[in-house]
Amino acid sequence: MDLGCYHIPLLTAVLAIALLTVFVYQMYYYARYMAGVNRYYRKKRKTPALDAASKTKDYPPASVIICARNEGENLKKFLPKVLEQTYGTYEVIVVNDASEDNTQDVLERFQLQYPHLRTTFIPHNARVRSRKKLALTLAVKSAKYEYLVLTDADCCPASQNWLSGIMSGFHNEETEIVLGYGAYYEHPALLNRLIAYDTLFNGLQYLGMAYARHPYMGVGRNLAYRKSTFVRNHGFEGLQNERAGDDDLFVNKVANRCNTTIAVMPESLTWSVPKSTFGEWIQQKRRHLSVAPKYKFSTRVQLLLEPLTRGLFYALFIALTVAGDMWIRLFAGGLLLIRWIVRMLILRISARNLQVRKVGVEASLFDIFLPLNSLWLMFYNRLHKPQRW
Repeated sequence: MDLGCYHIPLLTAVLAIALLTVFVYQMYYYARYMAGVNRYYRKKRKTPALDAASKTKDYPPASVIICARNEGENLKKFLPKVLEQTYGTYEVIVVNDASEDNTQDVLERFQLQYPHLRTTFIPHNARVRSRKKLALTLAVKSAKYEYLVLTDADCCPASQNWLSGIMSGFHNEETEIVLGYGAYYEHPALLNRLIAYDTLFNGLQYLGMAYARHPYMGVGRNLAYRKSTFVRNHGFEGLQNERAGDDDLFVNKVANRCNTTIAVMPESLTWSVPKSTFGEWIQQKRRHLSVAPKYKFSTRVQLLLEPLTRGLFYALFIALTVAGDMWIRLFAGGLLLIRWIVRMLILRISARNLQVRKVGVEASLFDIFLPLNSLWLMFYNRLHKPQRW
């Protein structure tokens, strides 16, 4: 290819065009989806009067659902935070999933203090593939109220307005699902930085896609939906054979562009204790990734394109850096720099808005490592299907 007196070999030109193409897609993806939470915050700041009014709004009664298996110590620490929300009428339902620790004793003591705490249980001999789905189904059926808010026993609400914050997502009759964000407490270890970055990236992805009217998943640490939605869609019917997916597969099944919103102000977050070893985190990732092949086909295509174009971008950058001349290297390096600046700005502003861990320079390594790790784990899951999680 000739550009005036500057000659570009055909292969180099093809590689350069391919690099520019995947760069454009990456920029579109970040601007369209990953920056969605930041657009949500900008809209909130433009309407402070409406936001202030929502905090004093008389929300409808709600049922908070928590499933607990051997979570006695976590319930001691975090359950009072759920039970002491500044909210009108609500109940808290804890399902004791055949715990062998002091969970039942803790619940009985709290019931004496909090009359809006209700409990039920799953017997030890229940033979089901997913006990979590059974526990949720029991809780939903016993819930008094139409609006259901889900969290975990090891989660701590960010504030006493957590429940109001999540319920503010039900701002019209069309809304059936509200997606929240579940953050992890900070520790100085590198593993914690990896978990924090992975959680932030995944959160911005599913929340941003929902804000762009393409919802595909939610997390059970902070999620709300209507009881009538659960019943009308026959609960976890069709998902019983999946050990995981009580949150993301259910949302993927019932969410659409009109019935799903997000609620991610800092006060409406939940905070959890992260995994402390790399092996525990890998096991958690395997469980989450095991349900990805069950997503709708359109969702799988969308989720595949981002890491695929990301990997192609790095591969093409390396190829052009090795094979190209000075001008080609400057071209490739310029695209790399622009992508890095855009990505870091979106991630850092998002972390600041959510008031979670700041994204550091190690994010560049995580940007390469995490998709490779996910690819390997998905391949490993196909070869070694776990008997239990």
